[in-house]
Amino acid sequence: MSTMRIRRDDQVVITAGKDKGKSGRVLRTEPARRRVFVEGLNIVKRHQRPRSIKDTQRGGEAGGIIEKEGPVHVSNVMLIDPSDNKPTRVGVRRSDSGKRERYSKRTGKVID
Repeated sequence: MSTMRIRRDDQVVITAGKDKGKSGRVLRTEPARRRVFVEGLNIVKRHQRPRSIKDTQRGGEAGGIIEKEGPVHVSNVMLIDPSDNKPTRVGVRRSDSGKRERYSKRTGKVID
């Protein structure tokens, strides 16, 4: 399995599903499942039991119905090119010094 070309803190746009066209920042990735979690998108409701009932006032998690980000498959997101704020595919190449770098397929510029 190849490595994912989307990383944490990347700005991405959703290309398919209920949040198509919306953009946000990647909170975390799950390379084994090929999934990313995007801030504020693909919101799902979860019924959560309170953790450590005595400690809810002192930092324990409260229970109830909570809303949080759900996973999005990496094929359904596109990186936003920092140079012109448009969606682009991501390529990987070796720099002159032999270091691995991500680049924008639209502009050919190095991403980070």
